[in-house]
Amino acid sequence: MQCDAFPDIAPTEAKKKSSTKKPVSRRGVLGVSGAALLAAGCSTGPDDHGGRPSEGGDLAEGPVGALGANFNEDAASVTFSELRNLATGWLRGFVPLRKLPGDAAEQPAVKKLLTAHHDGYGTVLSLKFPFNHRSLPEPGSAAMAVQLSRVDKVLDTVLDTVDILAIGNEPFIESLPEDRRSGALNKFYEEVAAHVIAYRKKHFPRGCRTRLYMGALNHLDNPEKRTEATERWLSFTRSTPQIDGVDIHPHVSSPQGVQAYLDYVLPRLREDQKFLVTEFSLVQLWKQHLDDPVPARFARKYRLPQDTPVWKLIRDALEDPVPEEKWRDFLSMSPWFESHKHFLRNQVRKFRHTGRLAVATYGVTQAAAMARDFGPHKQPWLLNSLFSNRTVEQSRDGLPARTYGFFDDFRALQREQDRRPVRLQKVAT
Repeated sequence: MQCDAFPDIAPTEAKKKSSTKKPVSRRGVLGVSGAALLAAGCSTGPDDHGGRPSEGGDLAEGPVGALGANFNEDAASVTFSELRNLATGWLRGFVPLRKLPGDAAEQPAVKKLLTAHHDGYGTVLSLKFPFNHRSLPEPGSAAMAVQLSRVDKVLDTVLDTVDILAIGNEPFIESLPEDRRSGALNKFYEEVAAHVIAYRKKHFPRGCRTRLYMGALNHLDNPEKRTEATERWLSFTRSTPQIDGVDIHPHVSSPQGVQAYLDYVLPRLREDQKFLVTEFSLVQLWKQHLDDPVPARFARKYRLPQDTPVWKLIRDALEDPVPEEKWRDFLSMSPWFESHKHFLRNQVRKFRHTGRLAVATYGVTQAAAMARDFGPHKQPWLLNSLFSNRTVEQSRDGLPARTYGFFDDFRALQREQDRRPVRLQKVAT
């Protein structure tokens, strides 16, 4: 058995090299964890960045303050070599509940997380229901039955394998305003949560390794977005014993905006509940500076017109990637970035200081969608990522260039107790 195959190859290659290990369902070989690999005589670590084999002892009760990587829907945008370079032990993505393949294990995000689980990573999967352009189904309707059948396909594949399942990705963005006002949003997700809870109890009556969270709240830094619907969302979370907590996505224009999320959410949870932060960034601040001229000192050094706007520099770098030194100078000479280069570090410390953080995850790479049609009105997500893989020339070691500030802080925030293999106790169902 070639146990070191998974970290260095793509999921499709991992499947080929383990032809007798095809993931088929929650009852199949997907239950193989880092501990099981060790029992079979395989090692999931250590590796060059501190991965460690299990040494026995008690399983952790649950994740507390872990910091992992996030690929959202774009599973192909992240490689296991990049994850090892980051030294993280956790990985998160989301699966859109549109039409799924016949075998849900072949859906790219699911497949990536299953492969990561086999290699000892802790995993977080969010269920995304894209209803931005049509009304959410009513509980008991035929349309609702379709959605729940898709949920079942995913549950049959990932339950008792992924460590955390978030019910909803960004429900208050991925729905119509009328559904948020009328209560239809809450009814839909409460029905999905009840279905997931019942399914987990039926199939895992003696306990399940998958913990359940309600999916992410957005824009809580804006008082107008704290509505009856968000109050009901948190009330349902608090009153449902099987729910471990709630996810938040603080994409803000200042660090103070992140604190507003914590101030709103934490008092509304039970004392035994925790929170996830599967996305967070200063993307709203970056966007405010896209029309700014590049720093004068930077323009002089690289012989650019003094009035070159930030957005044009980024677009040009996407079309013709620049040397790492030039990109680093652009960021470090821009006051709006330099003054916030430790945003990631500072926020994770604050999350951990609450004692209530389960897992936070952060975007790894500049995905294709971030670069497409870049201009002055494009949301500059690509300034958040840990690797500058689309704006900077590839480094000599074959890995993407490391983003100034964020990469080093992410590495420094990794802790021994969060490294692979992640091994957690099952929770009562």
